[in-house]
Amino acid sequence: MKTTQYVARQPDEKGFIDYPESEHQVWNTLITRQLKVIEGRACQEYLDGIEQLRLPHERIPQLDEINRVLQASTGWRVARVPALIPFQTFFELLASQQFPVATFIRTQEELDYLQEPDIFHEIFGHCPLLTNPWFAEFTHTYGKLGLAASKEERVYLARLYWMTIEFGLLDTPQGRRIYGGGILSSPKETVYSLSDAPEHLPFDPLEAMRTPYRIDILQPVYFVLPELKRLFELAHQDIMALVHRAMQLGLHAPKFPPKAAA
Repeated sequence: MKTTQYVARQPDEKGFIDYPESEHQVWNTLITRQLKVIEGRACQEYLDGIEQLRLPHERIPQLDEINRVLQASTGWRVARVPALIPFQTFFELLASQQFPVATFIRTQEELDYLQEPDIFHEIFGHCPLLTNPWFAEFTHTYGKLGLAASKEERVYLARLYWMTIEFGLLDTPQGRRIYGGGILSSPKETVYSLSDAPEHLPFDPLEAMRTPYRIDILQPVYFVLPELKRLFELAHQDIMALVHRAMQLGLHAPKFPPKAAA
């Protein structure tokens, strides 16, 4: 597993996590900036979730606050984890309707981009849509499938997750909108993903699983759902049959240069 410079903050005996003022300021900068950027770009289901969560702007929210809303809407909750967790733990959590949240926030120096998912990415990027039953059902199914999958199958499932939950777009009567948490927590990618620069492909789970990606660049290709309900429908398809088909067909050529050696 990769290492990280970040250390998750521990709660006290009552479950309260005490963050220093400098970290609350980072949260405030991130949320106020990003709420402006997503205007007219985020999908309505995500905005409905933001409204339900009522995230504080002046401080980092406590996980209990998020849990009250998620449990009332879809039965989900968030689970405190260290900075990076193994695939196995990730799938175990999703399979039990718990979304992992690392309890650290990026530094002022890394405001714009962070390779590790921090509390802002997880709560602002992903939690709003976990209030949506379609999205919640797909995420739960995904976790159960991942838990039972082999190491090789998980690599294909990871690409499906990347192209949907992290970097998915969808078409709406109002125009193209974002639902992927990896985009919605990044000001640069929020604007770029809807521009003419990247390629936009109609969502096809088989194609998504065959498309290589890099985590450290703006994505060259995005898959576009016809509507968010398509994820719910996908949850009721035989996803593992698609995984095996993708494994037979193999990967597409990457649409990005190889990573330079360190």
